[in-house]
Amino acid sequence: MKIKTAIIPTKQSFAKVDAPHELHLEAICVFAAIGFFLDQDTYYKDEVVLAPSTKYELNEKGFVVNSEPWFHWHYTPRDITFNQALKEFSSLFETIMQEQTQGKKVILPLSGGLDSRSQAVALKQINADVFSYSYQYKNGFDETSIAKKIAEASHFDFKRFKISNAYLWGVIDDLLQLNKGYSDFTAPRQMAIFEEYAKMGDVFSLGHWGDVLFDSMNVSQLSKEEEVRVLQKKLCKRGGVDFANTLWNAWGLPGDFNTYFASRIEGLLGTIEIKDTNAKLRAFKSKYWAPRWTSINLAVFEKAKPITLPYYDERMCEFICTIPEEYLKNRQLQIAYIQSKAPELARIQWQDQRPFHLNNFRYNKIPYNLPYRIANKVKREIKAVSGKPYIQRNWELQFLGDANKQKLKEVLLDSDLKKWIPKSILANYYNSFFNTDHLQNAHAINILLVLAKFNQKYNG
Repeated sequence: MKIKTAIIPTKQSFAKVDAPHELHLEAICVFAAIGFFLDQDTYYKDEVVLAPSTKYELNEKGFVVNSEPWFHWHYTPRDITFNQALKEFSSLFETIMQEQTQGKKVILPLSGGLDSRSQAVALKQINADVFSYSYQYKNGFDETSIAKKIAEASHFDFKRFKISNAYLWGVIDDLLQLNKGYSDFTAPRQMAIFEEYAKMGDVFSLGHWGDVLFDSMNVSQLSKEEEVRVLQKKLCKRGGVDFANTLWNAWGLPGDFNTYFASRIEGLLGTIEIKDTNAKLRAFKSKYWAPRWTSINLAVFEKAKPITLPYYDERMCEFICTIPEEYLKNRQLQIAYIQSKAPELARIQWQDQRPFHLNNFRYNKIPYNLPYRIANKVKREIKAVSGKPYIQRNWELQFLGDANKQKLKEVLLDSDLKKWIPKSILANYYNSFFNTDHLQNAHAINILLVLAKFNQKYNG
């Protein structure tokens, strides 16, 4: 069987390798630190995920017989002006959107950012039939108000949703079936409104990865050692390294996690032959982060309707490799595209730069943003005093509170996970999360929940 993987695959393809069928504990420790599996790692030593942009030949038993990369991320900037780059991006982006959505009613998830706003502009340019929607957390920032303004300015149908408390426990087994335990369960909040998708349209247009391709990492030129350290910092979740070290030591693995993790990052960076640090880090994220993290929960959308991803398109990846880094910094191309094609959308608040918009976000600094920051802080403190704390993360709705606490106890402490991970570790993280520090321990709880459900479903 021959398989050609995409530059950024939308789903994982698995193959067999000659190794013992046992848990890949080192890989699971990396998962514990960063929230996804690196490179081709899976839960088991004798199973791998096929690498991106590679041609494979598999035998009848699913073993890899031959493989050959067909694309390499590169940085080959052309001698073009910013306006030339903008013109090329506009044409390419609208061509891709046209090809992906022609003759179909498009489902567009809208946020307060730039990726979906750029899609809204393109869809308007090609006269697409669009149903848009947005969601926000209960007692969280009202991001749907920004999305609604974008939809109204674009003349799209629009519906807003609120992510409710404790929905996770009713869908967690379905979500496990979709992502196979390769992501935490609170990141894909789209699962909260899964039943709504059937009514919306024919095909999703999803804005994943635009924020990585069309921005710079904003670092100076670094040595190889410095690049490894920067990536380690960007990859690791809060409390993730301590959690990984705890599992590493509990399982008696040789050496130490930090050394192992650094060597893995160094080895993977070595596969990218790019000198410019910012372009190299973007390529690393696109090669190893997007397929194993961003793509995992696309399965939720795809279960409901076909999906399209304009920023994943291979022509877009190749285009990015040829654009001078200075044109990508600070989202310049996307901003200029929106300003030139839909100035009314440029004047709508940019969520990451609130209360400013695309034309004045450079004033998002003291003293210009001080009145907003003070008012926002006061508003959040009043909510907290009234018993409605400000919600910024999905796990706050799914894990906190007595009912959620009991559900977590049943899955983590009263399950067979203790046969795999010492109960003392489970109890320590559970108690620390509820009694000491939510933020520091939330990631560990997220991953332990995944491991518990994976153990229940696939490792029995």
